[in-house]
Amino acid sequence: MATQADTKSRSHNEYTVGWICTLLKEQTAATSMLDQRHPSLPQPSNDPNTYTLGSIGKHNIVITCLPRGRYGTNSAATVAIQMVRTFPSIKVGLMVGIGGGIPPKVRLGDVVVSTPVGEFPGVVQWDMGKTKDGSFERTGALNNPPTSLLTALTKLETEHDLYGTKIPESLEELKQKWPKLAPTYLKCDSLEDPLHAHEFHHSRGRRQVILSLWEMIQAFVTYLLGWWVFTPRHRGSNRVASNATNIVGDGSQSQPGDVRVHYGLIASGNRVINDATFRDKLDRQFGGHVLCVETEAAGLMNDFPCIVIRGIFNYADSHKNNKWQGYAATVAAAFAKELLEYVKPSDVDEERPVKDFLDQSQ
Repeated sequence: MATQADTKSRSHNEYTVGWICTLLKEQTAATSMLDQRHPSLPQPSNDPNTYTLGSIGKHNIVITCLPRGRYGTNSAATVAIQMVRTFPSIKVGLMVGIGGGIPPKVRLGDVVVSTPVGEFPGVVQWDMGKTKDGSFERTGALNNPPTSLLTALTKLETEHDLYGTKIPESLEELKQKWPKLAPTYLKCDSLEDPLHAHEFHHSRGRRQVILSLWEMIQAFVTYLLGWWVFTPRHRGSNRVASNATNIVGDGSQSQPGDVRVHYGLIASGNRVINDATFRDKLDRQFGGHVLCVETEAAGLMNDFPCIVIRGIFNYADSHKNNKWQGYAATVAAAFAKELLEYVKPSDVDEERPVKDFLDQSQ
């Protein structure tokens, strides 16, 4: 059964949560998580955004996506500004989509959530700064996330420690509601994590060497003591082979229910990173706190205080591809839905409208 449609007419002022996506797949994943879809509303002629309206729990949500082919921090800022002008009561912002992970801290299919780390408020713009005393000092940082979201995150982290995330439940619900999306947006056997594969082959190769050495030792002992030791040797080989079989299970990619959520720093910039050496250098420059890199969130620095949620679809290296995009977008959207279940509407009411931040910056 698809998401329930709600034909009740609402006003622009009844929407308090703004949800921004970058790609069509991210928008599709976000829409699939809505409890209800709402009818569209008229919008100003100077607002070119396309909106999807709906609700999750008691929160009315506006979902919008960057125009096709438009990426980077500037495009994200423009979309956010137009959205809060059309929906002036938006008080809570979410930027939900995909990003590149920093291994081995995160793996493909994990979720990274921007949260303050030390002096950093959750998202930093790595390519923005100024020269000071002969060195480059980065100055870009996202506005502190809304208090209502940080409070909900604290509660959610405790629930995850106790019971685990509800993301797998949302994935199963998507499978039931939107079966046509399953092949692209849910995990399948064709999705292989190259990091897992490398670790498995490295581990298997090492054990093959150990096995060969063990067999050479047994053969030498057999030569010295006699052929009667053949039977124990075969039993030993079976035990080693059994261990090698277990390695296949341990080294394979995670099962669909194995979703890990990480909280920490996201580095954002206008340049797409596909170089492992540069990626790791960037991580070191921020004290080893970076979990994810992406190209849009920094554009929301002054105008759209929010939490950024990223599903990991590559490792920002030369092996970058789009195979994991759909699944990564889905787990990120599922986490956003779970988070909103812990956000109290009364806490949202106490937040300042995002348009106030926009008015201050102009």
